[in-house]
Amino acid sequence: MTSSRLKRVEESATIKVSNIATNLRQQGADVISFSLGEPDFDTPKHICEAAADALYMGETHYTPSAGIPQLREAIAEKLRTENQLDVNASNVLVTPGAKQAIFEIMLTVLDDGDEAILFDPAWVSYDSVIKFAGADTVWVPTDPSDSFKPLDLEEFITDKTRLIVVNTPGNPTGAVYDRSILKNIADIAIDHDILVLSDEIYEKIIYDREHMSLGSMEGMQDRTITVNGFSKAYAMTGWRLGYVAARPDIFNGMLKLQSHSVSSATSFVQYGGLAALQGPQQPVTEMVDRFRARRDILVKGLNDIGLKCKTPGGAFYAFADVSEFGDGDTVSEKLLVDAHVAVTPGSAFGESGRDFIRISYATSQENIKEGLSRIESALS
Repeated sequence: MTSSRLKRVEESATIKVSNIATNLRQQGADVISFSLGEPDFDTPKHICEAAADALYMGETHYTPSAGIPQLREAIAEKLRTENQLDVNASNVLVTPGAKQAIFEIMLTVLDDGDEAILFDPAWVSYDSVIKFAGADTVWVPTDPSDSFKPLDLEEFITDKTRLIVVNTPGNPTGAVYDRSILKNIADIAIDHDILVLSDEIYEKIIYDREHMSLGSMEGMQDRTITVNGFSKAYAMTGWRLGYVAARPDIFNGMLKLQSHSVSSATSFVQYGGLAALQGPQQPVTEMVDRFRARRDILVKGLNDIGLKCKTPGGAFYAFADVSEFGDGDTVSEKLLVDAHVAVTPGSAFGESGRDFIRISYATSQENIKEGLSRIESALS
């Protein structure tokens, strides 16, 4: 017996593909996986050492549910200086991963029958958590030829609209929204008195562009809930460490949820996060440079094969149009079965992704080149 609430939620497509690839490997298949959104780099050494030092110094006990004061202050300082957000440590909640922060936000601000807006295509878990909170997802189409910007957003606003979710740089497309797109979203949110969840987890993985935080725009400070974390920028996915900055009423609601569920982020992991923010940032720069080189190889290779793919401005995903070879589901299955290449069908991210596949280039150049060769053979 499972609850009706749980029945609203579908299995994560990205995790499903990853599990299939793992099973094939266990059977002896040589599978190249482009499915998971996880940097393949090791966490920088100074971060590991800081966490280990904290562990051996006895930082193994409960922490305040909102996070250790030093980390909350460091996050607030980062948001003030890098993102131009008017944030104090009292507005910052440290969470076991950015996904947990998003889960807590949805349960805090959404009621049964509310509507939350997603830009189609969008990361798989947004829709599931909206449904889990009892609300309804409203999908707004986007323009693939223009940074997947939302089209006619205001036409989808109703008196039930409570939240707009913005993710830039974005998953699955790698799109980066410029000031004009963000201003349009901000103007609509202000005019209709709507909250915005700004998921900025990929902010540091950005190429030849500048990241802009939605909450820094005029009139958006108290209306924006800013989510970020350490998993992507610092290759800390398994550490499960994220954070959120929100106005007091939303912060207090999330804190109540956290204190009754996960209690807090892991104690010694938080000291690793402190070292990440306060230590050298060169490892981040070096990682982004390597991602850029991989991106360029992948995008050129895909277009040479005949898979139409715009050059993404951020994150580490390519979103390729495979309509010349079938829909995304069909092509994904063919690549996995015939070529042992695991990609994620675009339909997992929304209806407009049906003719696309998502390819994560968080893997070596050697794997990318071999994967391209296999894809070309399978589709020729």
